[in-house]
Amino acid sequence: MDIVLIILGMILVLWGADLLTDGSTTLARRMNIPQMVIGLTVVAMGTSMPEFFVSLMSAIKGNSDIAVGNVIGSNTFNTLMIVGVAAMVAPITISKHTVRKDMPFAVGASAMLAAMGHDNEITRMEAGILFIAFLAFMSYTLRLAKTGKSAMGEEEEAKDLNPWLATFHVVLGLACLIAGSNWFIDGATSVARSLGVSNAVIGLTVVACGTSLPELATTVVAARKGLSAIAIGNVIGSNIFNILMILGITGLVLPMDLQGITDIDQAIMLASMLLLWGFSYTKYTVARWEGALLISVFVGYIAWLVMNI
Repeated sequence: MDIVLIILGMILVLWGADLLTDGSTTLARRMNIPQMVIGLTVVAMGTSMPEFFVSLMSAIKGNSDIAVGNVIGSNTFNTLMIVGVAAMVAPITISKHTVRKDMPFAVGASAMLAAMGHDNEITRMEAGILFIAFLAFMSYTLRLAKTGKSAMGEEEEAKDLNPWLATFHVVLGLACLIAGSNWFIDGATSVARSLGVSNAVIGLTVVACGTSLPELATTVVAARKGLSAIAIGNVIGSNIFNILMILGITGLVLPMDLQGITDIDQAIMLASMLLLWGFSYTKYTVARWEGALLISVFVGYIAWLVMNI
């Protein structure tokens, strides 16, 4: 039953995120919000909704290790595995704006989390700092989008729904996210305890990879269409949202204890972002061999986690 709960929970979470993104995108368009702004905010936040609800519900249920492990693991998976897969399918060309503006912000967010988590706790004050940084990033991004200075590439057309149907999609999507994340957390926690695996390791692996499926799916589709450069913007944006928005809000609701999250886990997350940033400076491209190296680092990290269970 625990495995069934995990599978059904993940299906509900992914379906809910899809419904919420489609519905909110349509409503934003009906309100004459520019498509660039929609892509930078609504769609990017939509793909981070699984991480948000799983982390929030985990913290509320007293599983802070799963909440933070989910974010750290998701960001590591996004940077190493997702970008690695995209680069293996087709070399990624990255805009100068992304390399010079967005990536430094993502590196800074990772460094902030590593520094705050060093004492195995994220207080409400620290969570407030993360959320203020998120609001500053959103303000900066929206200003760039409105002035047309942010070059994120062409976006795929999202579904254009009837306004009432779009509203229903938003409500149903939120309900699926809440119910699915509850089932997923209950199942994963029960399996972890029965196998003697810590909540932190489950959060860093199973939960993190599961909640990153929307980003992975988007990346694979974009790479197959020769639009892999679009995907990296989504990955960078999701990494920033995961740390600043998700942990900011979750930590404000309930301070988090990180006894199961090690300095190594946080260092790998930060190092992966620095590695991607370094690769991006080479002709503003992530080559296939660089993608293979990113994947190899991720496989090595997971192997280390498994060996140390």
